[in-house]
Amino acid sequence: MKKQDGDAACPHAKGEQLKIRRAATLRAAAIVLTLCPAGLARAETTPVGAPARSHPESVTSTSDGALYVGSFNNGGVTRIAPGGKPEQLVKPGAGDSRSILGVLADEKTGTLYVCSNDISAMGVTGPSETKGAWLKTFDLKNGTPRGSFALSDPKSFCNDIALGGDGSAYVSDSFAPFVYRLKPGGTALETFATDPQLAPAKDGVGLDGIAVGADGNLYVTTFIPAKLFRVAVKDGKAGTVTELKPSRPLDHADALRAHGNGFLLIEGNGKLDKVTVKGDQAEIDTIKDGLAEPVSVTEVGGVGWVAEGKLSYIIGENKGKDPGPFELKPVGLPK
Repeated sequence: MKKQDGDAACPHAKGEQLKIRRAATLRAAAIVLTLCPAGLARAETTPVGAPARSHPESVTSTSDGALYVGSFNNGGVTRIAPGGKPEQLVKPGAGDSRSILGVLADEKTGTLYVCSNDISAMGVTGPSETKGAWLKTFDLKNGTPRGSFALSDPKSFCNDIALGGDGSAYVSDSFAPFVYRLKPGGTALETFATDPQLAPAKDGVGLDGIAVGADGNLYVTTFIPAKLFRVAVKDGKAGTVTELKPSRPLDHADALRAHGNGFLLIEGNGKLDKVTVKGDQAEIDTIKDGLAEPVSVTEVGGVGWVAEGKLSYIIGENKGKDPGPFELKPVGLPK
């Protein structure tokens, strides 16, 4: 797909710097740790500011156009209403949460799901002393803690969340080859799918993005090396795990979100893509390039809001430097 106007103005060198920066960031994390629903369009056509030095890692939205973004370093979740200022919804450390990665809003049950992790081994202490990796739930309206669910493996790293048609929450684990499931009303996570293909490579980073496709199957990405997989789902059970062949090589495949009959995909080297799956093939069309260390995307009324995490400024080669302002960038999406 032809890139949007203005993309050509971004020099190739910048894209290469972003790729190197993002790769160094996550490889360092791996070694140390060895260790969205459619809705009403927002009025804004310009970027929306996120809290200073908040280093977003994921973003979600509700049908009223509100955006919800977690903080990798500070913890907590900020809500940004259309035309409004950022407001703290989930306080840092609430419900024994720590550093926040994946966030996902479920309007049907009024639940905000978040991935909470202890990343102190990366030099990021977070707002609490809670150890391990957790799926946390909060009230979507007032941020009150609801539930807390541990990921089972000692190496686990809770990365992102997707919702199934029956209301089950699926969770990706970056440092163990597991996709977990929390059934509606469940009291603990269960291992939904596991496969050697989903295990992190040596010095790599495993499962990252996760989404439920229009076909009812589960789709996941791995970050390093960048790959895309389908987990067949039948009668509520996981089946064959199939690696999909992309139409071009992927670079640090990150967040994955359902979009029409396909998906939106973030590549850590600065791209937002449209993914169309045909059999075991995945057609990759770049929608936007030149984004500053993007980490996630959410769709509201035909607009993709991209979170730029700039994680290299806190755990990568730019640590200690001023990351500048944090923004959520609006990108018009193809139908």
